Amino acid sequence: MIDLRSDTITKPTPEMLQAMMSAEVGDDVFGDDPTVNALQEKVSSLFGMEAALYCPSGTMTNQIAMRIHTRPQDEVICHKYSHVYLYEGGGMMYNSMLSPKLLEGDRGMISGEQVAESINPDDIHFPKSSLVVLENTMNKGGGAVYELEDIQEIRKVCDEKHLKLHLDGARFFNAIVKTGENPADYGQLFDTISICFSKGLGAPVGSVLLGTNDQIKEAKRVRKVFGGGMRQAGYLAAACIYALDNNVKRLADDHNRAIEIGKCLEELSFIDEVMPVDTNIVIGKLINEKSEKWLLEELEKSGILAVGFGKGLVRFVTHLDFNDKDLDQFTTAIRMIKD
Repeated sequence: MIDLRSDTITKPTPEMLQAMMSAEVGDDVFGDDPTVNALQEKVSSLFGMEAALYCPSGTMTNQIAMRIHTRPQDEVICHKYSHVYLYEGGGMMYNSMLSPKLLEGDRGMISGEQVAESINPDDIHFPKSSLVVLENTMNKGGGAVYELEDIQEIRKVCDEKHLKLHLDGARFFNAIVKTGENPADYGQLFDTISICFSKGLGAPVGSVLLGTNDQIKEAKRVRKVFGGGMRQAGYLAAACIYALDNNVKRLADDHNRAIEIGKCLEELSFIDEVMPVDTNIVIGKLINEKSEKWLLEELEKSGILAVGFGKGLVRFVTHLDFNDKDLDQFTTAIRMIKD
């Protein structure tokens, strides 16, 4: 099967497995796992931030960030298509008793002006606007990437209005490989940052939350109550270190193959529109006569997996287990589908 459902489906390479199996480990809940500590120090140094905390998932790091930046009855400002709202099981409401303020915006991105206009007045009838969450790259926006200047404008509004700013950086390294920017540029702009290693970077498990020493101390307490404290987690952290050292630059290959998939989709009579392809996500919109279920079933007959992404939408995600041979097989198979 050629699996383009997500970049989460990758398997560790033999080299990554070797790094995992040779890792030195301890009990991370006690802070004694040297490999986890090395990962946290490596990532915090990369972003120029004080501290980091290794967690099982990006959902957990996002949820922890929202918890430490807010109080119950506060409001989180985010795009209506953001992962923290759509795909985290209502966690901001359930875990932290927060209200979402959902904004519109091209390809899932918002502006400083929108943030400023959405902040609630100091009035007991409204929740207190306390936190802004951005997502980069933007999943529902087809892997769209924020301009750094746009984030700087949002940061300025947050400073003026005393709001915190969190980055859901599930595919952050896809973004900076696209733009050529430096992680430290983002470390200066955000109060906290969540980085996922189990997507484009190809590690099997794990995300890191970045922030100040005090924030990460509080985050560790929240991780514990969320059930995220792990013991000999160094075996997993070693994969993340390997991914940082070896799998960042190669993300450009995923982007190039995604562009080719986008070009292929544009040729097909049953595809009405292809969202701009910036990174490793391709979203195709079918003509009105066809459903996403129809295309997914046709693709599966040819050994290809993808996902429906809304009414008439199908998503394809390239990754390190999808090579040029797979790309040729994919384009050949989808061109043979009869509408």
